[in-house]
Amino acid sequence: MTGTDTTTGTSTAQKLTLLTMVSMVVGSMVGAGVFSLPRRFAEETGVYGALIAWGIAGAGMLMLAFVFQTLALRKPELDAGVYAYAKAGFGEYLGFFSAFGYWASACVGNVTYWVLIMSTVGAIWPALGDGDTALAVLLSTVGIWIFFYLIQRGVKDAAALNRVVTVAKVVPIVVFVLIALFLLDPEVFADNLSGPSSYGSLFEQVKGTMLVTVFVFLGVEGASVYSRHAKRRQDVGRATVLGFLGVFATFASVTIVSYGILPSEEIAELRQPSMGGVLEAAVGQWGMVFVSVGLIVSVLGAYLAWTLMAAEVLYVAANDDDMPRFLRRTKHGDVPYNALLLTSILVQLVLIVTYFSEDAFNFALDLTSALSLIPFLLAAAYALKLALTRETYAERPEGHGRELTVGAIAVAYTIFLLVAAGPKFLLVSLILYAPATLLFVQARREQGRRLFSGRELVILAVSVIGAVAGVVALAAGWISI
Repeated sequence: MTGTDTTTGTSTAQKLTLLTMVSMVVGSMVGAGVFSLPRRFAEETGVYGALIAWGIAGAGMLMLAFVFQTLALRKPELDAGVYAYAKAGFGEYLGFFSAFGYWASACVGNVTYWVLIMSTVGAIWPALGDGDTALAVLLSTVGIWIFFYLIQRGVKDAAALNRVVTVAKVVPIVVFVLIALFLLDPEVFADNLSGPSSYGSLFEQVKGTMLVTVFVFLGVEGASVYSRHAKRRQDVGRATVLGFLGVFATFASVTIVSYGILPSEEIAELRQPSMGGVLEAAVGQWGMVFVSVGLIVSVLGAYLAWTLMAAEVLYVAANDDDMPRFLRRTKHGDVPYNALLLTSILVQLVLIVTYFSEDAFNFALDLTSALSLIPFLLAAAYALKLALTRETYAERPEGHGRELTVGAIAVAYTIFLLVAAGPKFLLVSLILYAPATLLFVQARREQGRRLFSGRELVILAVSVIGAVAGVVALAAGWISI
């Protein structure tokens, strides 16, 4: 918010140190996704495929981390992160799409938190199923609006809560990796190297894991969102890279050590959170309980932080006249009430949709990743554009070759992710993107401006055609959720 940092609970008047910003990046990335990694990877691939997938994801996401590092230094006046870069590079309409996509991905990501919590509790309360039953949706709905009520009254994740949540995230993960390493069965691990023949080609295996790697790395841009509060501008990029490297090592370790505990076919059948099921197989029931308790505390904290983050995106965009003015309304000094309300409404709507999906958790996870790809692609393309046009390089020529290479690889990586996601999630994403243009139209009308330029009409037409195609494909059963 305008007066308090949503991740750390610190006053924005206090300049953020490198260590604080590293913790913001780590805190943003370590959420529900890591607890689901063993099953998601085992459903698609064996050890070889997992190693290749993490190699590609690590290299690609590191390039994106370098992109945010470059943009933080080259364009210090752009303080709103992903959204600001898209607007500066490619105009207001694509900037609007980036803001909306980033906001929507945060909202859909928040749905995965409720599904995972209900699935976790469902292990002892079968009526909750895998987090996709009517009772699970009802209880999640209650949770959504309790959080809305608390946040709109000005309740935020204070420093003490943030420390508890951080410990709850890190301790179960570290314990899991250490125990799995100690109890790793070489024979089981060897049998899982290639995985069953049903997985298909190695390329298909790797492609099938790409969306989950995007999901778990969401938040890599966390430091750039609050870059204006950094004590030293260069710390924004450093925090992004340091936080990413630490989280990357952790996520890859969780995935690989799991293959030494159970056959991949059994891991693929575990209920989420699958990390708990793997640990239970290794040490008994206390392993599942240990991971489950840590997960629930962690996910509730992450839900709070990302709800505030999502509302912040709408609020900043409204203040820049890229969203309607009603989203500027604040309550209790610094809580953007209408932005928070709209955030909670979208979370609610997507939660209801998950009730009708074949796999609620994986659907919400993959859709979150797909929605985030366009904002990431636009940020990477802006960094590449700066290098190609040499904008800012006259006064600071150093690093041009490296930054040109980084931008090109980051753009190629995000395009590969869009291809890997396939038409299904791209079309479903456009079903959300296209009607969101109504907010853009309202903002333009409030300013008495022409609604669309010629280029913007082309973008509108593409988004509407894609949305219609998505609706038709769903109605005809060509794609399913």
